[in-house]
Amino acid sequence: MIPCLCGSAPCLLCRCCPSGNNSTVTRLIYAFFMLLGVGIACIMLMPGMEEHLKKIPGFCEGGMGSSIPGVKGHVNCDVLVGYKAVYRVCFGMAMFFLLFSLIMVKVKSSQDPRASVHNGFWFFKFAAATAITVGAFFIPEGPFTTVWFYIGMAGAFCFILIQLVLLIDFAHSWNESWVEKMDEGNSRCWYAALLSATTINYALSLISLVLFYVYYTHSDGCTENKVFISINMLLCVGASVLSVLPKIQESQPRSGLLQSSIVTLYTMYLTWSAMTNEPDRRCNPSLLGIIGLNSTTPAGQDRVVQWWDAQGIVGLILFLMCVLYSSIRNSSNSQVNKLTLTSDESALIEDGPAPENFEEGDGTNRAIDNEKDGVTYSYSFFHFMLFLASLYIMMTLTNWYSPDANYQTMTSKWPSVWVKITSSWICISLYVWTLVAPLVLTNRDFD
Repeated sequence: MIPCLCGSAPCLLCRCCPSGNNSTVTRLIYAFFMLLGVGIACIMLMPGMEEHLKKIPGFCEGGMGSSIPGVKGHVNCDVLVGYKAVYRVCFGMAMFFLLFSLIMVKVKSSQDPRASVHNGFWFFKFAAATAITVGAFFIPEGPFTTVWFYIGMAGAFCFILIQLVLLIDFAHSWNESWVEKMDEGNSRCWYAALLSATTINYALSLISLVLFYVYYTHSDGCTENKVFISINMLLCVGASVLSVLPKIQESQPRSGLLQSSIVTLYTMYLTWSAMTNEPDRRCNPSLLGIIGLNSTTPAGQDRVVQWWDAQGIVGLILFLMCVLYSSIRNSSNSQVNKLTLTSDESALIEDGPAPENFEEGDGTNRAIDNEKDGVTYSYSFFHFMLFLASLYIMMTLTNWYSPDANYQTMTSKWPSVWVKITSSWICISLYVWTLVAPLVLTNRDFD
């Protein structure tokens, strides 16, 4: 393993693991880097960590009530120190992946010297990521937190769009796989499975819709929530009806309600996520309060950010699924390859089955270099996606909260609400486009 960690040699795999392609192993290791950073960021928000974080020179000097350079008034360190730590951990991850995204521009094959840096030297890359993250804790406060909040919001919005593409790709792939098995044999069993999955998704969406109207709206207020819920409900119904129209079925015989149900359920999640960031607490009850536990906050005070809030947990689960799916997804025959592959199709090869071991019977499994003739995904875009993922996880763990005017606590802002609700509309629009594109662009082959 030493040549793999400190050089460009192919990584050894455990004996229970089959030999895999270098393209897949590399993406999984970078995903592990990301997940390790997420774990550290979560630790920063755990109770009791504030006492250790305040010991960092200049980070929150003097404890509660001390001033931060460039900020008027005083700072409640007990509230903000974990929040600031998450920003700096994610800043370190984001800068690491952004640097590699710039370095890996226009890499066409593993013969490029930069490819060996991308696929090896793991010890040095881990040390570099650690150094950048540790150095981020010594960045002078000034306007850093506020500026990084808005950069994080923009990057998280872009990552949500990537999530949408991955979600639609997953929905189409799922439906195509089950329809193929239904055509091959035992059609009743697979048809029942397809119908059950679709019914469950729509049932969960309907239950969510009812709960939204019950808990996130009031007869004498919460107009914005009423509008958001109603518009998204109508858009989801329209997309579902559109997916089964005869003209759509003619151009895309495998288009169906399973994809629509997945998009509908995800749209309900985005709607709920947007409403949980609404500044008006009367229209934004906590989940613990909804289920009857005492989690109310005294009037006039803002809830302190906690990464274990329901919205944060669901966001983390979706994030993990997205990163792992993009890491193990074969690039061939994928809807998402428009984003993850290079633009020069002549330089691409398919992620085919893994070759045999280098040496028969040597008892070791190695990651095989399957990109000598061309890369199977864009190195630069993959790192850029992880850069955006770092910003998304930063906003998720801090619930998209921003420091208030006096830096005393964290408050929800309307821009974060509009970012999420806009992404829900883009989600539905993108799915509808996948349905109508063959009818609009008649000269293009969509097979």
